[in-house]
Amino acid sequence: MKYVSGPYFEPDFDPLLDRFGTPGVVVDNETREDCTLVKVDSVNRDGVLLEMVQLLTDLDLVISKSYISSDGGWLMDVFHVTDQIGRKLTDPSLPEFIQRALVPSHRPGNGPSPRFTTCLGNVIGPGGPDVSDCAALEFTVHDRPGLLSSITSVLADNGCHVESGQAWTHNGRAAGVLYVTATADGAALHPSRWARIERLVDAVVDARENVTGERHWVRVSELVQGRVHTERRLHQLMHDDRDYESGPAPTPVDEELFSMGDKAATARTARRAETRVSIDSWEERGYAVVKMTSRDRPRLLFDTVCALTDMHYVVFHATVGSQGALAIQEYYIRHKDGRTVHSNAERQKVSRCLVAAVERRATHVRLDHPSPSLYLVGASLTLGVVQGMRVEVRAADRSGLLSDFTRVLREHGLSLLRVELKRHKDEATGTFYLVMDTGGEVRTEAVRTVQARVAEMDVSLEIVKEAPGWPPVRKTSVPAAPLAARQQQAQERPRPSLGSLLWSHLGKLSNNFSY
Repeated sequence: MKYVSGPYFEPDFDPLLDRFGTPGVVVDNETREDCTLVKVDSVNRDGVLLEMVQLLTDLDLVISKSYISSDGGWLMDVFHVTDQIGRKLTDPSLPEFIQRALVPSHRPGNGPSPRFTTCLGNVIGPGGPDVSDCAALEFTVHDRPGLLSSITSVLADNGCHVESGQAWTHNGRAAGVLYVTATADGAALHPSRWARIERLVDAVVDARENVTGERHWVRVSELVQGRVHTERRLHQLMHDDRDYESGPAPTPVDEELFSMGDKAATARTARRAETRVSIDSWEERGYAVVKMTSRDRPRLLFDTVCALTDMHYVVFHATVGSQGALAIQEYYIRHKDGRTVHSNAERQKVSRCLVAAVERRATHVRLDHPSPSLYLVGASLTLGVVQGMRVEVRAADRSGLLSDFTRVLREHGLSLLRVELKRHKDEATGTFYLVMDTGGEVRTEAVRTVQARVAEMDVSLEIVKEAPGWPPVRKTSVPAAPLAARQQQAQERPRPSLGSLLWSHLGKLSNNFSY
């Protein structure tokens, strides 16, 4: 027998690694007047950046700026955050909650899951949304008016109740995750019924398909254990459905926005709100450098990191900031297999995937974008861009509620751009972004008619002009490169604009980590 030597570990060494791997979290309210700095350092492991961004997003925090460095075996990240109305974070339990939430749950001694109530009243952890007794109905399909109404009608006719869920549309495609129970009081749907429900929904989707051979996918999954991150799953579904393939090629970024000062950049931001992407190679360091500009909004960083993760890219360094209404992001990435983005075809795919991830959650679209079934409505934002109408719905939960409500919308010529459904105790709430079946602007009078109609069903409907508390009162901005760095960039064009500057920023931030 051939003897193969291997490393020897003391019996207590693995627990020691667990203790070293416990993230260090500092919530700093002293350094900045306009925001709180959340500083995290940890042993680097696969997926930890997405976990951190997802956690801060779930806490209903607005990330206005961030610095990310994870080259090597250690990770150091700094996030500039406020709550949804621009206030600093003052809850003394927040650092411990973040620290415990980032520790893998399988580690011995991690204890029960922590619990936290956000500024919007959402509960994270035990006591928050729990779909462990639900079956998950997932679908991707060609978008069309009345789609959700058709699906929920099938569920209601077969004695199924939609507990919660979300649905998105983008580039003429739709994806949804609906958590289904047998009754409104939460009784689990027996596994023997899954196949039948899946078959019926698939038949309805297929029967209403207008395009011969158009792809669609329906699945009812096993019971979900614990809290599920639905938005993460929606990104995966739409990526797998290749919603990024249609539409024009992304426009390159304005490189000057990554080096100019705040005042000089302000005048340019108004005409740079569309999502733009450029990808370069930094051969000396073995990175692909991704630069993005887009309209700033909540959850933008989460959506971008989701896209990079779905494409199996690892973020080694990043800077994210904002300039007025414009978000500016720069990532230094490498594929998990060690390669960068070399071919033009790969650059185009990565660029398209990033633009799709940013725009799936958007409530507006360019009218010149080829999307045959979607014509967004509402007040015009810029030339060729219109805004969807947001309504919030509230009612006592009951069987068939969602089917009844979406049927009324369909009867009045209204379709859906985005949907988010929740349940708290015995009350069902929903946020719907409405579009017209035939295009054009959604008239307030039409929604008032729907409002009166659903009031007869004991459903409260309110029109929301814009998201509460957004944008925050004060916003930080993207840092400008010093003159020496800009001169070096001009002399050495192949090097990315923020190459040396990034290391300088991370070095300064590291000195502020007072552990």
